[in-house]
Amino acid sequence: MDNPVERVLVYLDGSIESVTAARYAICLCRKLNAKLYGTFIINTHALNDLVKSRIFIESEQIEYKNDLEADADKYLRNFETEAVSKGLAPECIKESGLVNVKIKELVRSYEIDLFVIGELSRIRSRRDEFHNESERAMRSVPCSVLIVKDEDRVDDIYENLN
Repeated sequence: MDNPVERVLVYLDGSIESVTAARYAICLCRKLNAKLYGTFIINTHALNDLVKSRIFIESEQIEYKNDLEADADKYLRNFETEAVSKGLAPECIKESGLVNVKIKELVRSYEIDLFVIGELSRIRSRRDEFHNESERAMRSVPCSVLIVKDEDRVDDIYENLN
């Protein structure tokens, strides 16, 4: 092993924080000559909960899942475009299921050395803390985790990467 980090997985969820994390992961992989993976996981567990609690009827669940699939494709395509523009060939992975479980599976199957996520949202209640999938994944993956902050600084680093 030449580098302590050879494979990096970044979690995309459509938030500004995940875009910042993706840009930082791109810069990091470029500097370390590491393989870059990006994932968007459609939280089907949350969708099922919405149906069970009668917030959605089944047809609305299907329509919403289709919208999430389209969002996943869009965010992964943008991630790939940004990485390619900086000289990388990322692997994009779209999954469905319970987010933290899928992330752990990906970390193991791709032998990820570093999991990168955006800044965690402020916890307002114990319930929010329990349902924060990024935080649950961060706490349970069997590799090092990098939480990316400071959007302005990351944007500068990304824009100046040759």
